[in-house]
Amino acid sequence: MNGKWFHICVAAATAGVLAGSAMAAERLDIGKREYEANCVACHGPKGKGDGPFNEFLRVKTPDLTVLTRNNGGLFPVNRVLEAIDGRALVKGHGTREMPIWGDVYDAQAQPQFDDYGYNAKLFVWARTLALVDYLSRLQVK
Repeated sequence: MNGKWFHICVAAATAGVLAGSAMAAERLDIGKREYEANCVACHGPKGKGDGPFNEFLRVKTPDLTVLTRNNGGLFPVNRVLEAIDGRALVKGHGTREMPIWGDVYDAQAQPQFDDYGYNAKLFVWARTLALVDYLSRLQVK
């Protein structure tokens, strides 16, 4: 094989590997997956507060893309965590006695980890942090 074809083959193989890596990274975006599974119905696909359930809600769904702008340029990590895990009262998320996502994540984790030596609370924390990370990436510049 001459040098030209070798470089073409290497370039093609590299492109294939990089394309596969990009697809794998997309599949492994846990925060995006959490958002699409649990938040998009109310907050919309881009986090603008325009989800399909809005017509049934009494409370206006907030635009999640302006959290940083509305917080002086800093993403409010703690406030977002508290809204997701139920420590903060958010009308659309339920009461503190029944926070939707904190309890749902806990309930989903328990059957998966009861037979294993894994820490279900750590699993829930990881899912929550991944969602917070994804929300931080949705912020408008």
